[in-house]
Amino acid sequence: MTSKTTGKLAAAVLIAAMSAGTASVAWAQQAGGTTGGTTSDTSSAGNTNGGGLPQIQQQGDVSYTSGGVGLDESHALLREQAHWPLSLRFTGPTADYLSGVHVRVVDGKGGEALSAESMGPYMLVKLPPGSYTVYAKYKDQEKKQAVTVAGPGKAKAAFHWNIQ
Repeated sequence: MTSKTTGKLAAAVLIAAMSAGTASVAWAQQAGGTTGGTTSDTSSAGNTNGGGLPQIQQQGDVSYTSGGVGLDESHALLREQAHWPLSLRFTGPTADYLSGVHVRVVDGKGGEALSAESMGPYMLVKLPPGSYTVYAKYKDQEKKQAVTVAGPGKAKAAFHWNIQ
């Protein structure tokens, strides 16, 4: 084969591959009815909130969202902090962002308001005004902080672990 023939063959293969990829994406969008995943997943892809904010979850009367692994999610969660009564941040050694932190929020009467796992370094929680204790467990280390929820953007707590 000459280099001219090889070049034409390579170009034809590339065009065929790109066409197949485009067709399969179009088919997947048409077949699934949803672009970027399902609306029931907890990732930012396919969420109904827009702007990169992860899916909002509900547990009883408490709404929450967590994430921030990617830049879009991080920026969206930081931007939304002002609208949520409680904002939590989880970091490890050298300020590494953590995910997989188990969070429990207990009200002033000892009742559990929330028990959930954070999908990233940020968690936003909608709670009624009051005094709460936030327990955050990463690997085998649990930390706790008292917070007073007074309104949107007021209560913030940061948890830091020196383990990886």
